[in-house]
Amino acid sequence: MTDQLTFVAVHAHPDDEASSTGGVFPLLARQGVRTVLVTCTNGECGDDPTGKKPEHDDHDGDAVAALRRVELDAAVRILNIDRLVMLGYRDSGMDGWPQNSDPRSFWQAPVEEAAAKLLAVLREERPQVIMTYNDFGFYGHPDHIQAHRITMAAVAALDYEPTVYFNAIPKAVFAEFRARRREAAIAKGEEVEEDDGVDFGTPDDQIAAAIDISEVNGLKFDALSAHASQITEESHWMRMGRDGFMNTMRTEWFVRATNPHGLDGVVTDLFAGYR
Repeated sequence: MTDQLTFVAVHAHPDDEASSTGGVFPLLARQGVRTVLVTCTNGECGDDPTGKKPEHDDHDGDAVAALRRVELDAAVRILNIDRLVMLGYRDSGMDGWPQNSDPRSFWQAPVEEAAAKLLAVLREERPQVIMTYNDFGFYGHPDHIQAHRITMAAVAALDYEPTVYFNAIPKAVFAEFRARRREAAIAKGEEVEEDDGVDFGTPDDQIAAAIDISEVNGLKFDALSAHASQITEESHWMRMGRDGFMNTMRTEWFVRATNPHGLDGVVTDLFAGYR
């Protein structure tokens, strides 16, 4: 294997790279690690520039994808990502949406076909560390689930075993985050959002990596801001403001899916065991 340390993140849509790896990307770049982003879909099911959802008759998915590519390119520059690879699949939409059945969608792509595209990238880059989502896609989105499937299939076909991480939020942190959002809404006299019953939190004892991103989380905020068509001023991140975000969003967490170095406990470096 090459001596160059390389990190590959496999994400489902434009803007996912900023939300769950917007800290580790610039942090690793500062440490001399080569960083590669694989984005599986073009994001056609996002909001259009006027805020219209995909169910509107005049929603133009191709125009949305074109705008999101511009935003993604800006975020890639902000996060100092060395290489962006677009697999080119069509956004499948949320679970149960009619777009799930589109034969061009990522959800409908044969796993072996999409995994082969990713495998070609992994063979070129030979990363020591790969990040994607767990088998629930973190929150059940079909494209996130498919990203998990193709990543694990591609990893299984490699002639070496990299360390694979899934993004995560500890249950305790997730509960605190929900409570803070509720308190902020009450303080502002706003309607309190109903609990949707979905718990994205990971049991705290399953967390395998807690990465301090405080030195670069301003860049994470800027990368999220670059995706302005999807992450609007009304989003919880943007409403914090840059300073509030930097004071609050100081860690990114991960679960270890493969462990070729036999690491134990919670590491503070995704490349623990490699340097």
